[in-house]
Amino acid sequence: MMRSLPIVAALAGLLPAVSVAADKADEAARAAILKLVPQATIDTVEPAPMAGFRQVLLGGQLVYVSDDGRYLMQGKLYDAASRTDLTDARLGKARVEKLKNIPASQLLSFGPDKPKYKLTIFTDIDCGYCRKLHQEVAEYNKLGIEFDYLFFPRSGIDSPSFKKAVSVWCAADKKAAFTAAKGGADPAPLTCDNPIAAQFQLGLDVGVDGTPAVYAPNGVKIGGYLPPAQMLERLQQLEAAKSGT
Repeated sequence: MMRSLPIVAALAGLLPAVSVAADKADEAARAAILKLVPQATIDTVEPAPMAGFRQVLLGGQLVYVSDDGRYLMQGKLYDAASRTDLTDARLGKARVEKLKNIPASQLLSFGPDKPKYKLTIFTDIDCGYCRKLHQEVAEYNKLGIEFDYLFFPRSGIDSPSFKKAVSVWCAADKKAAFTAAKGGADPAPLTCDNPIAAQFQLGLDVGVDGTPAVYAPNGVKIGGYLPPAQMLERLQQLEAAKSGT
């Protein structure tokens, strides 16, 4: 009579096949993306929350590719049972990884002494809603919300907005120059070593497609302008969802 293999040995025998299948699915996903966009830079390929698909991070976006590489989907993936936006949750983790190493010296921060929430905001000097957001910064601060600004001149490197951002950065009092520029004053033209181009590229890397681009501490994109009370409410909702309450 043939003896049954021990469970551990049986499982060990299955592992190489599973690994090979996963590798093939990863390669199929990569090939599908590069066939459509040959110049694409793929950050990661990993199993998607739904069976039969991989999820691919590239350029601040998340797409889903079937394990055979035939089907590609772009859009929001929700867990209906938990009412969770799985796409934004995964993108949030990726954004946190990209944003966490920015030194405080490269941020323009406006906040209370002991903020409860810190928002990362990509901003453009000439953006109307960016200006409206900053004009109300004192109200957000009273609610315990800190703004940590990064520059994202939407018209690109060497544009007038880009040069204004450089001038603000090079001013003797950066925060005062920033606030004046947000009020409509043209900053005095200045140049110096600055992080503006690097911040613009970082914005592209995390998927900024408009300004103000407001990100919660967990990397979730809140969106653009929200009035102070609504911004606080949104942050409280995200906090409650994280704690499961």
